[in-house]
Amino acid sequence: MADIIDYKIMGDDMQIVEIELDPSEGVRAEVGAMMFMEEGIRMETGTGGGIFKGLKRMLTGDGFFICTFYNSANVKRCVSFGAPYPGKIIALDLQQVGGTFICQKDSFLCAANGIDIDIAFTKRMGAGLFGGEGFILQRLTGNGLAFVHAGGMIIRRELQHGETLRVDTGCIVAMAPTVDYDIQFVGGFKNALFGGEGMFLASLTGPGTIYLQSLPLSRLADRIVSSSRGSREESRGIGGIGGDLLGGLLGGDRKF
Repeated sequence: MADIIDYKIMGDDMQIVEIELDPSEGVRAEVGAMMFMEEGIRMETGTGGGIFKGLKRMLTGDGFFICTFYNSANVKRCVSFGAPYPGKIIALDLQQVGGTFICQKDSFLCAANGIDIDIAFTKRMGAGLFGGEGFILQRLTGNGLAFVHAGGMIIRRELQHGETLRVDTGCIVAMAPTVDYDIQFVGGFKNALFGGEGMFLASLTGPGTIYLQSLPLSRLADRIVSSSRGSREESRGIGGIGGDLLGGLLGGDRKF
């Protein structure tokens, strides 16, 4: 039975979620996600259920440890958690979505104490090998609140039975376990090599709810790296021109 917690999401593009805990209530969060906590909040760091549990968490790309924050005071106290990069925080009431939801790795932020955070294998080997987000996803199970983070803008879609949506693999944030997840070749030689969308797309087939993000972290990181590389090359080019000019002047002086 998960703790019943109150929350407030604040901010626009750099959001935080503030959790209000009654005495003895707790919330679990990724290591490093905590922003501030009021006096009376006690933090405990562990594997979330033994060494094997920690090892399974590492398979999803997360850390071996997870933090749990308990309210040890006799009055309500707050603790807040910040998103790791620009985007939105999604509140999932697992009791209202069937008790289980599947998330991509790195999207989990925090959840009420009592929510089980485990690994979930994709149904097909091809989805794991070429999906871009890895063969292993995260499964959140319980009857309380969980919070996941998405980059950029959030898009929620309700897929009807048999309805299929083809999505960039990095844009998937979370989905109901009833959604069938597979990978398809983008098709066409020029599309695969020069289309800029990668060689594979995710195929999501309903029924079920899906959450998509407009700015995956991988896309943001690639743009930053590309921009940084371009700036270095530009600076190196300007420096080279200046060096050639200076060398020419000095060389000319040595001739006299």
